[in-house]
Amino acid sequence: MTLLITGAGGFVGRTLCHQARGRGFEVLAVARASAHAPARPDRLSIASIDGETPWASALEGVRMVLHLAARVHVMDDPSADPLTAFRQTNTAGTLHLARQAAAVGVRRFVFVSSIKVNGECTAAGQPFTATDAPAPQDPYGISKMEAEQGLRQIAAETGMEVVIIRPPLVYGPGVKANFASLMRAVQRGIPLPLASVTHNRRSFVALDNLVDVLITCVDHPAAANQTFLVSDGEDLSTTDLLRRLGHAMNKPARLFPVPPSLLQFGANLLGKGDMAQRLLGNLQVDIDHTRNTLNWTPPLSVDEGLRRAVAGLAP
Repeated sequence: MTLLITGAGGFVGRTLCHQARGRGFEVLAVARASAHAPARPDRLSIASIDGETPWASALEGVRMVLHLAARVHVMDDPSADPLTAFRQTNTAGTLHLARQAAAVGVRRFVFVSSIKVNGECTAAGQPFTATDAPAPQDPYGISKMEAEQGLRQIAAETGMEVVIIRPPLVYGPGVKANFASLMRAVQRGIPLPLASVTHNRRSFVALDNLVDVLITCVDHPAAANQTFLVSDGEDLSTTDLLRRLGHAMNKPARLFPVPPSLLQFGANLLGKGDMAQRLLGNLQVDIDHTRNTLNWTPPLSVDEGLRRAVAGLAP
C-alpha cells in the first residue's frame, strides 16, 4: 500500500521518507516545488498547501497519509496577521487534505502536530500528558489544535482512522534555530552564563526517535484514533544538555554561574523573556501512553542522538 508523505523535503521529512522506504513502504513524497529538485515518479512537487490545494492525483492508490507539511513556528513572525497565516496552511490545508483522503478511501491519516497544543511550559514534576486539556498560547499552537479538532470530527464522520503525534523540540543532523545556536556556541567555546540552570527539566526528541514512532503509527493496530506525545524518555536540565553536547563534540562546554532569576530579569528587560524561558523553564512530556499503547521504546539514547546531531554540524 502506498504511503503519502507531505513535507518530504523538510528536516524530518527527508529522513522519514528514507527510513519508510527502508522498511518496505511504497512512498509518494510530496515536497514544496523547487527548481533544484529533479523530477521523479515517487516525488510530487506542490506550490502550497491550503484549503484549495488539489490532491486527487496524489491520493490515487494511497491508503495511508503521513502529514508533516506545515507553516512552522518562527520567532518574530513578520506576518501582519500570524494566526490567519498559520490557519491557512496548518488548519485549512490539513483538513482539506484529510477530507479528500477520506473521500477516496484512505484508511489512516497520521498528523504531526506539536506539544505547543498543550502549552508552553510545565510546572516542576508535572509533565504534559496526551489527555490534558489543550492550552496553546501562540498562533502556531492554536492552528495545530484546531487542525486536531477538525481531524477528530472527520474521523467520526467518515471512519478514517486518525493518529495525532505531538513532539517537543526535534534535534538531529541539520537542525536549525535555537538548538543549532547552542551547538555552535559550544563548538566555538563561547562562555555561556548557564552553569546554574540545573533544576529545570526539558523534553526533547531525537530525529530518529520521532521518525521511528511515526512509522510505527502508520500501521500499528492500537494507534488508531489516538493522540501520542513523544520524547527521548530522558529529560535534561539546560546545564546537562550543554555539557552533553560538549561531550558529544569532545569539547567541554564553557559555562559559568549566574542565578537563573537574574538571567530571567535581564532577558525581560531586553524583551527576550520568552527566549529565556526556553532555556530556564520546564517543558516535560509524559510518554507512558505512547510506550504502553504501541509497545514502543525510543531506539536512540539521548547521547547517541546528540552525537548524530553534532556530527552534522559544519566546522
